Amino acid sequence: MQEMLKEKLWTYIVHNNPDLMLNLQQDFAVTHYLEEKVDGIQVLTSQLRAENKPGYIIEALCMEELTKDLLPSKFNFIHNILENEFTQDFQRLNESGSVIYEIVNMISESETVFETLGFMQDIEQDRMLRYAIAGTIRQYMESK
Repeated sequence: MQEMLKEKLWTYIVHNNPDLMLNLQQDFAVTHYLEEKVDGIQVLTSQLRAENKPGYIIEALCMEELTKDLLPSKFNFIHNILENEFTQDFQRLNESGSVIYEIVNMISESETVFETLGFMQDIEQDRMLRYAIAGTIRQYMESK
């Protein structure tokens, strides 16, 4: 079960938090990170097994616990704004194969806005935050 959870967590990170993925790879810390995260939910896993929960329920509850600190995804938030409000730029970056790299850079450029206005799951759709991030993306794209 541990190996499967590590694989699923890594897949989740690759798709929803490429910025974390790149940082972990750069620091050669992927294995350590995944092991630490999965080891941290061993009590939950044991408890669910003791309750005779089906494997798919254990997996779902474990993944929920493993990913709760990775939500919401700044990557997905910026990706959505870029794709919907900067369509031509998004298509150009996507065709060149640099969209992930550029969004990771945009996350760094937007960090002050995220910290100032807050970025939590319940306010992810906050218009003010969306407008501020769109402005940051616009400035970033103009500087390219």
